[in-house]
Amino acid sequence: MLTEAYIPGTSPLHRARPLWKVLGLIVICTALFAGPGWPTLGLGGAAVLAGFALARLSPRHAVRALRPLIWILALLFAVQLWLSGWALAGFVVLRFAVLILAAALITLTTRSSEFVDGLMALLAPAPAWVPKARIALAISLALRFLPMVRDLLEEIRQAQAARGLERNLIALAVPLLLRALKSADDISAAIYARSFDAAD
Repeated sequence: MLTEAYIPGTSPLHRARPLWKVLGLIVICTALFAGPGWPTLGLGGAAVLAGFALARLSPRHAVRALRPLIWILALLFAVQLWLSGWALAGFVVLRFAVLILAAALITLTTRSSEFVDGLMALLAPAPAWVPKARIALAISLALRFLPMVRDLLEEIRQAQAARGLERNLIALAVPLLLRALKSADDISAAIYARSFDAAD
């Protein structure tokens, strides 16, 4: 079951229109991949950190956003280190970390219903045959999927620790994979059900 990642607040970022936050996320993500390397990464990282400060979110929220993907980032760093060296490995991992934090900043300061409304406004110029409601809901649920995986991992880790298996990667990975796949099925069902309700 997906939980609401929104952290209540009255900061300017909380009060900003969801459409502008979605557009800001798109701009940052595009700039990080199209911009001139380290300078763009530095500006993007500074902008995201400034956003966390503006929203009055603590460093703990940033750590919680990155924790579910720490092993993936570590593996990515190792592969890039082997292929291309320290500089590119650090750049690639930091870029993905900034992207994750940028998305987390939006989900932490925007209610799910508001986020869907912002995506709907962004998709408004699209042709009538484009399933706008389904796309908006799918993106919203996908962004909420990472916090759910984090909570699942913590729950499984505590259960396996009680059995003395906290260091067994298979004992952690297999239940996490099975429950994540089950949740993905639930998300798909929710997308279809809610989009059909919206169409009615």
